[in-house]
Amino acid sequence: MHIPATLVRGGTSKCWLFNQVEVPADRGELERLLVAAYGATDPVELDGVGGATPTTSKAAVVSASPQPGVDVDYLFAQVGIGTGSVEWTSNCGNCATGVALYVVAKGMVPVTGDRTRVVMRNTNTGAVLEGIVDTPGGVVHHFGRQTVPGTRAGGVAVGLTFRDPAGTTALLLPTGQAAQDLRVGAAEPVRVSMVTAGAPVVLVDAASAGRTGAESLERMTADVPWLRTVRHAAAPLMGLLRPGGEPGDAVPKVGLVGPPVPYTTTLGEPVAAEEYDVSVRMLSMNAPHPAIGLTSAVAVAAAGLLEESVVSRTTGGPTDEWLRLGTPAGVVAVRCTDVRDGLPHRVTVQRAARLLADARIYVPEAGRPQAA
Repeated sequence: MHIPATLVRGGTSKCWLFNQVEVPADRGELERLLVAAYGATDPVELDGVGGATPTTSKAAVVSASPQPGVDVDYLFAQVGIGTGSVEWTSNCGNCATGVALYVVAKGMVPVTGDRTRVVMRNTNTGAVLEGIVDTPGGVVHHFGRQTVPGTRAGGVAVGLTFRDPAGTTALLLPTGQAAQDLRVGAAEPVRVSMVTAGAPVVLVDAASAGRTGAESLERMTADVPWLRTVRHAAAPLMGLLRPGGEPGDAVPKVGLVGPPVPYTTTLGEPVAAEEYDVSVRMLSMNAPHPAIGLTSAVAVAAAGLLEESVVSRTTGGPTDEWLRLGTPAGVVAVRCTDVRDGLPHRVTVQRAARLLADARIYVPEAGRPQAA
């Protein structure tokens, strides 16, 4: 069998996009299809279209939304690498960036002048996002000059805004505390902030863990087992693990924060300490993120608004509208607006996207939906 799909680059991720009418609506059948299409039982995904890294083994299924005021729904899938499974519990802002360009290019949302607004709902989490796609002259362009940290390649500019990413204070702070000590195994407790904004995230004060927050990707790779332990210790406290359940590796997202220091990006570009506000190093599933996931960036920015969080303590107090994050790939600026009672109701990151290919993916028989 074969299925139509479009490969997009959104920010620093690549994602295969499927129209809902072309794939099974049943979640189990869809998972079997994606595992087969991506070759996801293989740790290098050689016999499939998966990219064999967490940032390139992603998918989304797009459909018109029945919700008033929302243009499209998308179901995000983090396809496992060598696991033969799919994580359905999270969202991906980079893929949402690609979805925004895709639905305009495919005519699912009409072009409205030099910029076209797309309202999207992530059905995994219920999050609503807004993409402003550059369509100069009322035309959808396949190439652009907008760049993002992590690649020198240009793309079509897309401003991505998360609407009400934190909901209420109770949702933003699932434990009711802006920061607390978290015991991880038999080691001394580490200071963390557990926040839910964009995604559930546990942020570790790097100094409390004997780290800097500006670690190299190689050092982060060595720290993956320890950071997974942090994730699994935080999950039940954040209400993300049912009693007797097995902890997953999609949520909470986990990473280190620390003060700004001079460093060199993965593209060899020097960054001075005064060029950004806080160092951030995150995992993507079980690998160091080469930059930062947008949902994680939203969480860091939201935490920066809170008194005593590990972010605001690093920056010297609650942050203002802009927060500049020093990531391995470079500086990512996040803007919080419409802030009321410490909660940002709009969080925006400037991104870029590009349609890479329209294809027919040939799927082995294991991916065929089973007959009733």
